[in-house]
Amino acid sequence: MLTAEENQRLTQTGPGTPMGETFRHYWMPALLSRELPHPDCPPVRVRLLGEDFIAFRDSQGRAGLVEPRCPHRGADLFFGRSEGCGLRCTYHGWKFDTEGQCVDIPNVPEQVAKNLKPRASIRALNVEEGGDIIWAYFGEDAPPLPDFEFMSVPPEQRFVSKKFQQCNWAQACEGGLDTAHFSYLHAGVKDGEKAGLHQVDDRGRSHPVGENEPPSMARFRWLIEDGAPRFSVLDHAGGLLLCAARTADDDQLYWRMTQYLLPNHSLAPGNLPESTALANTWMPVDDESCWIFCYAWHPDREIGDAERARLDAGAGIFAEVDDGFVPIRRRENDYLIDRDLQREGTYTGIAGISEQDQAIADSQGLIADRTREMLVQTDLGVVRFREEIMRAADDVARGRAPKASRNSAAYRVRSGDYVAHEDVAIEEVVEARFGPFWGQSIAAG
Repeated sequence: MLTAEENQRLTQTGPGTPMGETFRHYWMPALLSRELPHPDCPPVRVRLLGEDFIAFRDSQGRAGLVEPRCPHRGADLFFGRSEGCGLRCTYHGWKFDTEGQCVDIPNVPEQVAKNLKPRASIRALNVEEGGDIIWAYFGEDAPPLPDFEFMSVPPEQRFVSKKFQQCNWAQACEGGLDTAHFSYLHAGVKDGEKAGLHQVDDRGRSHPVGENEPPSMARFRWLIEDGAPRFSVLDHAGGLLLCAARTADDDQLYWRMTQYLLPNHSLAPGNLPESTALANTWMPVDDESCWIFCYAWHPDREIGDAERARLDAGAGIFAEVDDGFVPIRRRENDYLIDRDLQREGTYTGIAGISEQDQAIADSQGLIADRTREMLVQTDLGVVRFREEIMRAADDVARGRAPKASRNSAAYRVRSGDYVAHEDVAIEEVVEARFGPFWGQSIAAG
């Protein structure tokens, strides 16, 4: 468990806080590119790390993130007009470009405007687009964007979205890194007993379990039969590879391997080599809420219309959301929990893997109290995550660049599942499953 001071240090990300200053050394996802769908589209309010901004796209299609107040009289630029390669305040017409420079002051004489413009600039974040995401960097001297694989594949090979989470970023992130919970939180129920997802779907319908199941099906049974995975954690230049081994059939182990990448990213397990890969970023809105950006991609094939529609409707790490990306099942309606379904269908009675994760993370409180927790062996990944991000904050406090913050290549890694004989060493397992993409061959940064 953490002390109250350590918990505060982990969870607070506003300006001037240790974790907040750490986050500001990394590129952060700010919003989906499709939230600014075309040049001169309406501006959008954005809150990141406890600070408010206005996002807009200028006439040439460039995205900008600027502070929300016009320096003239403090009017909110959300009500501004995006026109002529700038965002114009509708109060008196002052206009600002995507870099925050004041480019027009029409309500004063020309010479006065010329002298005033340099002093009228507003704060603007560094902005780049990649992978259908608008990324923001809070500091100066921005490094290259992190080289996530999903950003390098053609658009038809990826799908990205986001969902709003009503709790602190850290406990939501810990839930994503904690693969041990899959044996319970995401289980089915059949005949009053815990059952694999291949036996009972989220509507309580039963499916047969045949002999000689392929690993893609048998793994759901192994998750139920072994609820206490054994963890190994491997360090690499971008973060940590969290490896959880469960007993499988015929003296084999079923490995679920999760990437934690600094400061707030995770590549999810659950995918075999032929499967679509999945990842999340937990982006603090403030200390009591966050956006979870969700990425799905395949390095070798397109994501077809049927799969894309399924993800868009809510499946796996993707929630069913409204037009504002707020989950349909949320704190205010108890996640539409169905107690009949809980008795004979799903372990929680809540539909959707994403929604089940959300409900449990929210249930810990807006900010989880880690001074009261009782950790066990299956929490090793969570403990190592805390150590890793706290170490990054220590580096920032000492005036050093935190791990991976200036090493774009450190993010080109993969996660996923593998089955191997119980005598095979973890290093051989990750080499067989990922080759150079587990992080070993990436130079330290």
